[in-house]
Amino acid sequence: MGISYSSPLSPSLSTTTLNITHSSLFPCTSKANPGTISDSTFSHTNNISLNNLQKPTKKFGSFYYCSHNTTCLGSKIVPLKCFDKVREMETQEGIAQKPTIDIHGIDEELVQKMVYDALVWSSLHGLVVGDRSVQRSGKVPGVGMVHAPFSLLPVTFPESHWKLACEVAPIFNELIDRVSLDGKFLQDALSRTKKVDAFTSRLIDIHSKMLEINKSEEIRLGLHRSDYMLDEQTKLLLQIELNTISSSFPSLSCLVGDLHRSLLKYYGEHIGLDSSRIPGNTSVDKFAEALAKAWTEYNNPRALVLVVVQPEEHNMYDQHWLCAALKERYPFHLQYCLSCLYNTHNVRTIRKTLGEIDKDGEILPDGTLLLGGKEISVVYFRAGYAPTDYPSEAEWRARVLMEQSSAVKCPSISYHLAGTKKIQQELAKPNMLERFLENKEDIAKLRKCFAGLWSLDDSDIIKKAIERPDLFVMKPQREGGGNNIYGDDVRTNLIRLQKEGSEEDAAYILMQRIFPMVSPTFLVREGICHKDHAISELGVYGAYLRNKEKVIINEQCGYLMRTKVSSSNEGGVAAGFAVLDSIYLN
Repeated sequence: MGISYSSPLSPSLSTTTLNITHSSLFPCTSKANPGTISDSTFSHTNNISLNNLQKPTKKFGSFYYCSHNTTCLGSKIVPLKCFDKVREMETQEGIAQKPTIDIHGIDEELVQKMVYDALVWSSLHGLVVGDRSVQRSGKVPGVGMVHAPFSLLPVTFPESHWKLACEVAPIFNELIDRVSLDGKFLQDALSRTKKVDAFTSRLIDIHSKMLEINKSEEIRLGLHRSDYMLDEQTKLLLQIELNTISSSFPSLSCLVGDLHRSLLKYYGEHIGLDSSRIPGNTSVDKFAEALAKAWTEYNNPRALVLVVVQPEEHNMYDQHWLCAALKERYPFHLQYCLSCLYNTHNVRTIRKTLGEIDKDGEILPDGTLLLGGKEISVVYFRAGYAPTDYPSEAEWRARVLMEQSSAVKCPSISYHLAGTKKIQQELAKPNMLERFLENKEDIAKLRKCFAGLWSLDDSDIIKKAIERPDLFVMKPQREGGGNNIYGDDVRTNLIRLQKEGSEEDAAYILMQRIFPMVSPTFLVREGICHKDHAISELGVYGAYLRNKEKVIINEQCGYLMRTKVSSSNEGGVAAGFAVLDSIYLN
């Protein structure tokens, strides 16, 4: 569920030094997360490492960072000595393009102060994640917290494309619901994938079982996120994927917008930026509202909301923020629990892993889902989207148990399958949207966002991809980042599949590679700030709640902006490839 495509531009960097004085904010012994944006690790001195940008080249390149000793001088801030001017960038066609936010024009000392203030703000306001290098940081709240990776300044984004992304969100919500109801379409479209992809096959088996027992979902809840990139050459906003399960960062995405708004209110006049150009973000409140209304539709005030989580979750605070919003806005409805049950306002909720659900869960003859003897009204998945979430048969039993129950699932197995890459590719075929939607204007708006998508049984497109692998991406049926195939590996894998003549090609789709605009920016991770060329991906959240024929919620509900260095193919924040960002409308 991360940034999937990048520009072929890669900057050549020279290493520079940035002194910083507030040692308490910069741990000396932590190690950088594997797979993070930079290769930097913490030195035994406290510093922020920045890298000057030189003119980008046409080829991918390696990035080399080194840290330098600094001297702590109490509370005195030492002016930066490391910023050279950012040169104008080349687009993929070689045309110079000046960035809208001109970071090289920002005073060096001012940048240092902004970095420090941003780190303080993040610590005080809960813009945090668990540090993977610290034991128990993914299991026990408060242990090993570190600020979430973020961009120091928001990224500019055209207001017209922003409005389009918001406008199509309810249409995509409705499309997912319609697709989920067409069991034959899902089964037929995924039939070849089922033969070669073991994980997708198990999901399809669960769906088949629900069809056999004629299991219907009268109350359907979807909390989605549609991800886009703005293609520099065509100037089109193109969809990368549509996530229907565990759409992460609805909470921290709001906080990073608040961080940027706070920085610009204080420093904006010095750098020529207006905090009012950062759009408001309501994703955490809207997600909370949707869950609460689903609980209401279930119509049992004694029932619990179940949050399905991974055994170790370093992004737990994103989840905690959402559940805190539930508690504050609906105090008599919902209450969050860590690993035990307790009473507040005479209402209980629970957080469990799939393994724990298998151990403690049961279904009554009327379909009621019980967990530890307590009735469950809503099941909200923040796990269950990857093969690693099912290490044994116990986890699969838990998934089937919940699907068979009358609890509201977010998502149901049908919604889950509707968000797979193969279904995305099928919906992009000519006349396919007309199978599910009637409004021609809505259909035209969705098609305008579609990138090129093909199955691997298209011999013409396979030939083109082998000739020009740099223009394509191979995508498996996986979520979570780090799974896609790029560059020469596309050619190698396609030739291998042709020689083998097996049906393994059904496990992948081909997608047009998107080349977004590259801009210089400051990326902050684990107290270290890097100056780099970067690209960004916009994710727009959508909430959909329906009870039989009554649509209760269908709306766009906030956004997630992620930014990563332009040399990196993948870009999930939780996977360690990108940083959180916000939008600056222009």
